[in-house]
Amino acid sequence: MTEVARSTPIELSGDRRFAGRVRRLAATSVVALGLIWGLATLTLEVSAVERQALLTGWVLMPTVLIASLWRPQLRYLLVIPATSVTLALMAIVAWALPANPVAALGWVLVTLGVSMGGVMGLVFWYRIVPVPPALDAPFSRGRLGLIGLHVSLIMAGLALAAFPTVAPG
Repeated sequence: MTEVARSTPIELSGDRRFAGRVRRLAATSVVALGLIWGLATLTLEVSAVERQALLTGWVLMPTVLIASLWRPQLRYLLVIPATSVTLALMAIVAWALPANPVAALGWVLVTLGVSMGGVMGLVFWYRIVPVPPALDAPFSRGRLGLIGLHVSLIMAGLALAAFPTVAPG
């Protein structure tokens, strides 16, 4: 039995077609992770460890993404900010959910969305399991749909988590 050599997936290569997605992800992560950190810091009773983990993710995610435009192998380091943010959000869901059920649901949705993004990164970028053929191409409808769901969960979650701060009365 001969083992087939696996080529580097486009997600971990210097392919120019993927560079636009990396830039968009860097910009999006600056905004989304900043909103998550700010909202958690201002509205929740979170520990210094959770605040620091969110801040670390906010700083490192776009930094690694931008640096990876020149050295794509740096994308393996994305596991650090992704894990930092995901674990902090899981701790928030476990121990620091607000009493307001709308806001609490928001934090659960943010956590689900961020966790989904981490899993997608492990599968699509790092290829820890075989990727189904329909999702192999980074610009396939299926993959774009999953990205849309991931982003929608986070944005809806942020809106719900912030709701008590802007709702009248």
